[in-house]
Amino acid sequence: MKLSSEHVALITGASRGIGKAVAIRLGLAGARVVVNYNSGKSEATEVVNIINANGGEAISLGADIRDEDQVLAMFQQIIKLWGRIDVLVNNAGIRKDKLLMRMTTAEWDSVIDTNLKGAYICSKTALAHMVRQRRGRIINMSSVIGLSGNPGQANYAASKSGLIGLTKTIAREVATRNVTVNAVAPGYIMTNMVEDLADDLKDLVKSRIPMNRFGSPDDVAGLVVFLSTDDASYITGQIIGVDGGLAI
Repeated sequence: MKLSSEHVALITGASRGIGKAVAIRLGLAGARVVVNYNSGKSEATEVVNIINANGGEAISLGADIRDEDQVLAMFQQIIKLWGRIDVLVNNAGIRKDKLLMRMTTAEWDSVIDTNLKGAYICSKTALAHMVRQRRGRIINMSSVIGLSGNPGQANYAASKSGLIGLTKTIAREVATRNVTVNAVAPGYIMTNMVEDLADDLKDLVKSRIPMNRFGSPDDVAGLVVFLSTDDASYITGQIIGVDGGLAI
């Protein structure tokens, strides 16, 4: 799967985990890559160095995606440097788990603002360019939790379910402009979020996955790269699970 070297891809929250894997794979596929970060500047620089060392072209840009002014400034830098934006991966996300009865409004708002509002701001900004180009790909990082819900994760589940509705709606709005919008719904992927689980909980979760293993960030990244290419030009408004069969 290849992308033109003219194609520019922005991945939010790309300094680690799934975002890091997506950025590297898109760079290897030929795209010029923007590694967005909020606080992980050194980690983002490492991702850029990996891409550049493998013959790609990448830069890192810091921006809090919850802040519309910062997002606009980031896109202005991208357009000034490379003149276009072809792929947006709304990957940035956080968790603040707690039973709903004990969850504070601040904990609710922070997760919704990052996971859902951030995707709204970035998508709206990117579409202004993609529609003019008559070419674009938006991939939203939802979650299996957004499909099923999970005790203690009301804010996270609501944000990831919201991304599904956002995906389907934007897909309908821009389908005639050669802009596709899809969502990926990972299951339990070996990132910090899973690695931090207690061993007995890991065993319990794994026993519920038909493939009896956790996924890797590369399992998700491969799908994102495909959805970014012209091979996926007739796929839009879809929610695609990468979960080892967990949602069956």
